[in-house]
Amino acid sequence: MGIRSIPGYVHVKGVTPRKPWTRSELLVLMNLYAKIPFGQFDQSNPVLMDIADRMGRTPGSVAMKLSNLASLDPVLQARGIKGLTGASALDRAVWEDFQLEPDAHAVESEHLLSELMGMGSLDVDVVPERGIRPDHTEGPTESEALLKVRRGQAYFRQVVLNAYGGRCAVTGLAVRELLVASHIVPWAVNPDLLPRMKEIMVRMVPPTIHAHRLDVRNGIALNGLHDRAFDRGFITFDKKLRMVCCKELRGRFNETEVARNFKVYEGKPLHVPEGFEGPNLDYLAWHREWEFRK
Repeated sequence: MGIRSIPGYVHVKGVTPRKPWTRSELLVLMNLYAKIPFGQFDQSNPVLMDIADRMGRTPGSVAMKLSNLASLDPVLQARGIKGLTGASALDRAVWEDFQLEPDAHAVESEHLLSELMGMGSLDVDVVPERGIRPDHTEGPTESEALLKVRRGQAYFRQVVLNAYGGRCAVTGLAVRELLVASHIVPWAVNPDLLPRMKEIMVRMVPPTIHAHRLDVRNGIALNGLHDRAFDRGFITFDKKLRMVCCKELRGRFNETEVARNFKVYEGKPLHVPEGFEGPNLDYLAWHREWEFRK
């Protein structure tokens, strides 16, 4: 019989022992919780079925535990959704740890998920309606620090793309391989790097957006062209999430391709799926101030 493992337990395929949930297992489920919409916590979901098999549990028990975690989610509570009561003390502790240090725990959970799936250093791509598959984007051998960065970015990409239903928020393009999880406040922006310029950095990066790197609300699912335009400041989005083109781009609206790709979308709001809060307005204000070509 094949043996699969994750720190904290050993699993012999086909055997479903009655055992308490471990911190490692819960971190994996926190990872999935961020990537799968609440309405898809179902035992027939291919992702849950695969995870359950590898953990030596039933799909129903995995779905139930995700619903327990949902009961701790203030975003769902604000929508009047209670989740499933019965969250354990460990559930609450892991949930709180994840909220306090999201970057570190996202990377750790991504590592645990890859190990559980038997993919080693490969990243995994969680697609709710399809299952879990390898993401063959790794390059040459990396240092541990670079591996953590890549794992964090892989986590961010999946969380953002899944939050937008696997579609470009501007055009509706649904070819996942052609989509990018665009950072609103770039990954590289870090107020701690320039302590001698604290005043300037606080203005550039207000305290409210310091934990921006892996925040799903710091991301927008965009196709490659609009991602590039957003990254270079040719487009931005206003307080009502409507696309705004810079003066330079507007001056070329008479060109066919510019009109086709930008003019027709200017003034139209981003497509934000029901149940998702969409971009953080503080992040967008930062982008309009520091990245947009006025």
